[in-house]
Amino acid sequence: MSTTAAPEAVKVPAEVEKSIAKFVAEHGGSGTAVLQYLGEQGVRITLVGEDGVLGDRVVADLATAKAVVERVDGLTETEEWDRELVSKVTPAKGHWAKMAGWVARSTKFPKARNANVFPGA
Repeated sequence: MSTTAAPEAVKVPAEVEKSIAKFVAEHGGSGTAVLQYLGEQGVRITLVGEDGVLGDRVVADLATAKAVVERVDGLTETEEWDRELVSKVTPAKGHWAKMAGWVARSTKFPKARNANVFPGA
């Protein structure tokens, strides 16, 4: 007689599921999710819409990320960034500045911390 318990259902944060479903709907009705482990921070779900636009959300763990992919209609998971997926990506205007954070808004860059160690740096 086996006493193995059934696996517990993974609780998906409603706001994450809703925002990803909205992303998929706004970018062609389908998309691809690349799950990337971030260590203690969790798992990044990088989204590529049918139109190539990028998006992302971070969840607590891999089980939650996989549950999100299963629950959102039109979203499929891939293991890696292959040539076909990379060639499809078309970042939205301003995406690079958004990803660069404070550097994109900076007019003067700080001096390199290792400038005295490496002359000419």
